Amino acid sequence: MTPHDALAPDLALIEDLARETVRALPEPYRVAAAAILLRVEEFPSDEILTSMEIDDPFELTGLYEGVPMTEKSVMDQPLQPDVIWLFRRPILDEWVDRGNVSIGDLVSHVMIHELAHHFGWSDDDIAAIDPWWE
Repeated sequence: MTPHDALAPDLALIEDLARETVRALPEPYRVAAAAILLRVEEFPSDEILTSMEIDDPFELTGLYEGVPMTEKSVMDQPLQPDVIWLFRRPILDEWVDRGNVSIGDLVSHVMIHELAHHFGWSDDDIAAIDPWWE
């Protein structure tokens, strides 16, 4: 296959790469991260963009929706599952713009960033898991 025959990574590949990231997490986080609902879409919805006051859908590569673990109580009744959204077209746009990282590394970076919101990780916590920050 020549570069002219190559196809852009599809939604399924982006999801597979995100799930690989979860499987590679250190043990204390792997099970909890696997319980988060993962959604991969082409772009964020108009509702998401409006609620975040974002005009350009290419500005949002991922989003965590839920209550961070640092704010949860065992007494809380869950109203909806925690969700991580990954947005394929903005991720691909950033991947092309960068030109110096693999699609796997970029998807992993976005996924780790969204997991950081769920787990309440500091920058030091993220750096211990995601070498992107080095």
